Amino acid sequence: MEIGVLLPTGTAQWGADDDPRELVGFGRRAERLGFSSLFVNDSLISPRIEALTMLAALAPATDTVALGTAALLPFLRRPVQVAQSLASVDLLSGGRLAVTVGAGFPGRFGRPLYTLSEVPWERRFARLDETVSLWRALWGGARSFQGEILRFADIPPTTRPFSTGGPPVWLGGATPSALARTGRMYDGWLPYPPDPADYAAGLLAIRTAAADVGRAAADITPAMFVSVRIDSDVERGRRAMDAYARAVYGMPLEELDQIQAVVAGSAAQVLERLGQFVAAGARHLVIRLGALGVRSQHDQLERVADLIPALRAAADTAAAPGGS
Repeated sequence: MEIGVLLPTGTAQWGADDDPRELVGFGRRAERLGFSSLFVNDSLISPRIEALTMLAALAPATDTVALGTAALLPFLRRPVQVAQSLASVDLLSGGRLAVTVGAGFPGRFGRPLYTLSEVPWERRFARLDETVSLWRALWGGARSFQGEILRFADIPPTTRPFSTGGPPVWLGGATPSALARTGRMYDGWLPYPPDPADYAAGLLAIRTAAADVGRAAADITPAMFVSVRIDSDVERGRRAMDAYARAVYGMPLEELDQIQAVVAGSAAQVLERLGQFVAAGARHLVIRLGALGVRSQHDQLERVADLIPALRAAADTAAAPGGS
């Protein structure tokens, strides 16, 4: 069982006096507290530290934690260039990189970004899959690539990653198409469904698709992205999470609840709810801390860290014969 944390790289999550350079120290502290991964997200919707820049800063400052994206939007970048950037971060971290990718969503979180990047919205999922195939080819030493959408000849030698074959690439999303594509070609799954039953059903669909092409269930990391706020009780925790949702997403918590996994309440209540996702099959939790201001983020980081032993014990129980 792996427990990771999303770094607060967006300016909407900072206080007036917060220094973004504190994020490196935040990552080091998470590592000392027992978190096994540090993730960053990626967007042009609101100002933030660019994802790969943040990971490059964390790579030499940390020792054991995995470094990941949740999720990287490849259409914002030139595909050969980003293969080079990801290989470089993998080298600098000694092979600790995991790359979750996504194609964006309709509305303000997706289509406008395609306009900014001058990439067609149409066939975005095929473009994403081809981009990942291109990366893997370049990481293996290929000098050309011929896909349906992406075609490159006479590519100069590119940087080879630390990991043989390159870092694992996970997919975000839980549509039927995303589940099938995850099973066929991706190394992990990082969705955020509000209901543990939906997570379990999605994971079953992925494993069925994987078996259809001769892949084993163990080839795909079952991860889960979830926003967490630990407070004295559910009501107080949800008030704080509502303020977070309005500041970061511009929407009330009741709307965010409909599309993302959000858990708030006392430590015992949060543990119980996260345990339901663990029982549904999640084995790498990426936790976004529902707090505004770096000081408050540090407080939530410590509270969540206290749950790590119990979450790992829950995973052991679920994996035991007769468990979930």
